[in-house]
Amino acid sequence: MTPAMAHSAHGGIVRGCFLEREQQPVKAQQCKPLTIVIMDGIGCRKERTGNAVAEAYTPHLDWLLENCPFTLLKAHGTAVGLPSDEDMGNSEVGHNAIGAGRVFPQGARLVNEAIESGRVFQDKGWRRLMNFARDHGGTIHFIGLFSDGNVHSHMDHLHAMLRHLAYEEKQPRARIHILLDGRDVGETSALEYVIPFEAFLKEIRETAGVDYRIASGGGRMKITMDRYEADWDMVAQGWKTHVAGEGRSFPSAEDAIRTYRLENPGVIDQDLPPFVIADTTGPVGPIRDGDAVVFFNFRGDRAIEISRAFEDEEFDHFVRTPRPKVAYAGMLEYDTEVHIPRNFLVEPPHIDKTMGEFLCREGIRQLAISETQKFGHVTYFWNGNRSGQLDEELEEFIEIPSDRVPFEERPWMKCSEITDRVIEAIGSGRYDFIRLNYPNGDMVGHTGVYQAARIAVEAVDLSLGRLMAAVRKVGGILLVTADHGNAEEMYELDKKTGQVKTHRDGQPKAKTAHTLNPVWFIVYDPEGTRAIRVNPAIRSPGLTNIAATCFQFLGLKAPEFYDPALFEIERNQAVAE
Repeated sequence: MTPAMAHSAHGGIVRGCFLEREQQPVKAQQCKPLTIVIMDGIGCRKERTGNAVAEAYTPHLDWLLENCPFTLLKAHGTAVGLPSDEDMGNSEVGHNAIGAGRVFPQGARLVNEAIESGRVFQDKGWRRLMNFARDHGGTIHFIGLFSDGNVHSHMDHLHAMLRHLAYEEKQPRARIHILLDGRDVGETSALEYVIPFEAFLKEIRETAGVDYRIASGGGRMKITMDRYEADWDMVAQGWKTHVAGEGRSFPSAEDAIRTYRLENPGVIDQDLPPFVIADTTGPVGPIRDGDAVVFFNFRGDRAIEISRAFEDEEFDHFVRTPRPKVAYAGMLEYDTEVHIPRNFLVEPPHIDKTMGEFLCREGIRQLAISETQKFGHVTYFWNGNRSGQLDEELEEFIEIPSDRVPFEERPWMKCSEITDRVIEAIGSGRYDFIRLNYPNGDMVGHTGVYQAARIAVEAVDLSLGRLMAAVRKVGGILLVTADHGNAEEMYELDKKTGQVKTHRDGQPKAKTAHTLNPVWFIVYDPEGTRAIRVNPAIRSPGLTNIAATCFQFLGLKAPEFYDPALFEIERNQAVAE
């Protein structure tokens, strides 16, 4: 049977915070249920070289694209609230956009505006740090991802804060603790940032008469930037490195990076071990009583745990030795529900009237599921940066614990376990709407290991086939999409020629960052009771159009302020009769 797509459903009504009515919520006739798959990091790119998606064995994805209605969605840049279309998408803003149903300015843009206007330096967050350090004769410390990848942080923000600190605040002493990237930028690009930054610090020292230096560092996947409590040992190692100033010491960050690369040829920046910068008197920048600390990442998921380590009074994840009395601030408030951290420099996006809120007010029973690495994305980020359930009776969250091994060694990750639970949920009749995330394309894509990325994509495809069978059995609808690209572009490309960059031995340079490529949005309806056509009124569809599309399949009317649905749907009389 040709899957000419659809569902049967009653029209819903809009209420709650969208439009107050006295009637009790009326649930739409469920599509037995509606299931949406986020193939994290699996984008669409026509060129096959270095394309682990196109080169993988994907019979189920291929069948869907040959037989089902689909469109391509923009998943980066201004379409998801980032400053420009040169900015790659990421999982945080992608899930925010899907769940919000319209574009909200995201972290990078908010910080850019706050710094350019000078507002950040006048607001209470910054002023609290300055006053605390002055009152105690303390040092200002900056910790964060050291690159211009613009996914978690941007070097321009660090430069601007240090300039203001030196020339306007006249703060005599600052220390910088660098978390090396190699993931959102070139995999071995660390020295391209460190060497110019050292020159920048030298200029500031000479012109402003201040003492600003790099104090410690390490790869982002080794220290400090854990997320979703997957590995608190990373945070403990970061505390030991940045706060205690303990660990292998070097005279400079450049020397540390070069030494580690010589000792372990082929190691990429995100996996470099921690290091401490020391001179003849010892470590140059441990964090001490009376100091002030800025965590300058604007993205929240990998900033929450280190923020808790600095701020929580009750804390049992590791022994904080020493535990200095400091003033701490994040670049943004990373968790707006439980207020982490308590002090921050820039107001985060206030995402309200989300898809999840709307569905709860309509009485729609929902399941959100992924493994640890992306569990927060289908819950916290999807629900507008809110922790926990919006409605405990209507929402169920399932987290499958991720393996604590390098992703290239287990590229299938927890696909099977996620799929097992979703198949059970589809058949149970307990849910109207199921959302799930397969992290494989993103997490394995970030390793830069091409073979592993192909296997990761194939594991997702195998799982799609199992879900399609489950959906056919109950007469449901399956939507397949992604939050951004990654695995479809595993080699570095020359921006002018489009050719693959190579090492001296002729081997391709691995790319570990996200991409600017679009993602698919596919509709699989095995009953085919409606004809589906792409909405011609949408000239540049993006992730924000997904929410209204889901409402459409659930028989609900989307709020007028949501971006429109991707399809026009008409009842297919021939099939229905």
